[in-house]
Amino acid sequence: MLQMWDDMTDREAKSRAVKILAKSIYRDLEAQGFDEKQIVALATELISEVTTKISTSKQAAQQVA
Repeated sequence: MLQMWDDMTDREAKSRAVKILAKSIYRDLEAQGFDEKQIVALATELISEVTTKISTSKQAAQQVA
């Protein structure tokens, strides 16, 4: 198993970790009684946060340039 992690690039390892984390969060939310619509709403909010951060970063970079 350790050899498998050694063979993975950092990017591949992080991609795998994100998938595992997503499944874990989904299962935890479901176990806590959240329904699919509520879980999609959470995912939408996360995407919104990332989009806002990307937009803010781009604006800051443009002001510096």
